Amino acid sequence: MDAAALRTLVETATAWRDDDPDHRTRAELEALLGRVGVDRPDPDAVADLADRFAGTLEFGTAGLRGALGAGSNRMNRAVVIRAAAGLAGYLREHVEGVPRIVVGFDARHDSDVFARDTCAALVGAGCVALMLPRPLPTPVLAFAVRRLGADAGVMVTASHNPPQDNGYKVYLGGRAASGPGRGVQIVPPADGRIAAAIAAVGPVRDVPLADDGWDTLDDGVLDDYLDRAARIVAPDGPRRLSVVLTPMHGVGGDTVVRALRAAGFDEPYLVPEQAKPDPDFPTIAFPNPEEPGALDLALAAARERGADLVIANDPDADRCAAAVPDPAVDGGWRALRGDELGALLAEQILGAGLPHVSELDGQEATVACSIVSSQLLGRIAAAHRVRYAETLTGFKWIARTPGLVFGYEEALGYCVAPHLVRDKDGVTTALLVAEFVAGLLASGRTVVGALDALARRYGVHVTDQLAVRVADLDLIADAMRRLRQSPPTALGGAAVVGVEDLEQPTSDLPPTDGLRLRTSDDVRVVIRPSGTEPKLKCYLEAVVPISPDGWDTLDDADLAEAQALARARIAAVRTDLADLIEPRD
Repeated sequence: MDAAALRTLVETATAWRDDDPDHRTRAELEALLGRVGVDRPDPDAVADLADRFAGTLEFGTAGLRGALGAGSNRMNRAVVIRAAAGLAGYLREHVEGVPRIVVGFDARHDSDVFARDTCAALVGAGCVALMLPRPLPTPVLAFAVRRLGADAGVMVTASHNPPQDNGYKVYLGGRAASGPGRGVQIVPPADGRIAAAIAAVGPVRDVPLADDGWDTLDDGVLDDYLDRAARIVAPDGPRRLSVVLTPMHGVGGDTVVRALRAAGFDEPYLVPEQAKPDPDFPTIAFPNPEEPGALDLALAAARERGADLVIANDPDADRCAAAVPDPAVDGGWRALRGDELGALLAEQILGAGLPHVSELDGQEATVACSIVSSQLLGRIAAAHRVRYAETLTGFKWIARTPGLVFGYEEALGYCVAPHLVRDKDGVTTALLVAEFVAGLLASGRTVVGALDALARRYGVHVTDQLAVRVADLDLIADAMRRLRQSPPTALGGAAVVGVEDLEQPTSDLPPTDGLRLRTSDDVRVVIRPSGTEPKLKCYLEAVVPISPDGWDTLDDADLAEAQALARARIAAVRTDLADLIEPRD
């Protein structure tokens, strides 16, 4: 960096420091500026400072998300106050009368501070702000937006991101949205308009902040949510079930326990090391149930206790993972892939008859999943004669599907009660998973057997993922550019017979940064940057059709052979992709 650019950077950082309302981040920036200087700058300090001011933290997956710290490209009080002021400005322009916003927060570092700042800025702008009483799951906030008729909702959370991150999800409802988009996370053009309103906010010192005036809600909304959630399971179904539950140091533990009890299940065993909220997530490298090792403590407890089911939520409890006994694998337990659980839940929901038809407002009953999720959902929908929709990744798209009765994405997100929450919901999902497994046990069946039954009926569908984590996001853009210019002609020994650039809009999908490839032996690959983490991700699926004539007569050996063939195709494609997607300097 030349001297002129460094001086500009220092001036920008100094102006930010002087406008920062938080003494902690002011001191952090002051110390960094002291290491930069202009005569003999510390290269590491310069790089750090440049990254902190490399633009402004922008709305991505329905809101803001980033590392905590000082600077415009970090999550901090200054960024949050400006975001709240911009949201208030947007709502006052698009809503008649006084906008009403409900604010929730989890137990991450500074979530409570950011929630109070949000309320202070909203009330200072002439809005009505309602704050949830304590750290609670994201689904409770999403429920509250619709239950209270709020025009917007803000949830302070970074979901499953590492402990150094925090974030800010925004929902529109009430008079600010309509139809199936009411109570759903923001999408274009609203996100761009809110971002523009934030950019128009002046210095933080000029943003009016109320000292009080917002309402802190009591437990009424939570109690209402739990009461309605408990009703999604059949009241007279089997309830004999031993569950091990881990909230992964997040805020879902108490809520999920209460939901299971309200639905008539025995209280689950809470993994003690992970039972209480802890923003440092001391027992896991990444607080995401998908990550290797994340379920180790829960699985150990399940083996020791002879449990029937492991349920895991991510820290804000909008995702749900499940693990079940399987004597065929090492350790005797297996975590279900997101697509496996999605297919089981779809068959359960549709097999029980269309739920909550009165809530569909005349729309055709529909199941939906993202473009990176298994194609199996489409086959299940066809068999049950309901509409199937494919959306972009993210529940901001899935949840606004007209006529939605069930939606999911492979990353352990499930919307099983869209009449309650138009978002992924790890609490209600936990209830349906418990109901499903209890029903299988009562009839002498297993979850592994239920998966085999799906394969016999709809064909073998095997999914997998490949991801590369990077420090420099430019490497991801370079990799996507390279793949677009020279897509592979063969993968896993089979010809690539279809290459679809998802940046080109279609009648069904808006444009998105991704490629979809298909091979001659029924392997599908979707390559895209992650929307929440610095990763380039590949989603793989191999399909081996099974003749309808074989549904009832296919023996175990033939099914195992078909499954092995699908896994071999996936493994071969994965090997080829590993070199193709590796970012290059």
